Amino acid sequence: MSELKKVATEKAPAAIGPYSQAIICGDLVFTSGQIGIDPTCGEITGKTIEQQTEQVMQNLQAVLAEAGTSMEQAVKTTCFLADIADFAAFNGIYGKYFTSKPARSCVAAKALPKGALVEVEVIAKL
Repeated sequence: MSELKKVATEKAPAAIGPYSQAIICGDLVFTSGQIGIDPTCGEITGKTIEQQTEQVMQNLQAVLAEAGTSMEQAVKTTCFLADIADFAAFNGIYGKYFTSKPARSCVAAKALPKGALVEVEVIAKL
């Protein structure tokens, strides 16, 4: 049985609850959902879906790097949008970061933490 290893970096927002930024299990890393919190101030600073998505991607890159992997090794993402009408704008930013085109689910959520417009979680290979 694989040992579980917690991943933590100051280059991404600290967990705002009883969870880890990511967990490594075997040769996979499972990130917690990231919202557009700027880790330097602890708040969502972007007002648009594009700004928040950029911050989400930077946060995910930092967590994955700390785990020893990258966006290119993503095998599955799950994406939550506060408004499905933002799908095209979100997709434009998402596509710049996930060029390997991992499997993906994308759904509208009634509400996201801290009033976020977007949240994304990743499963990636180490």
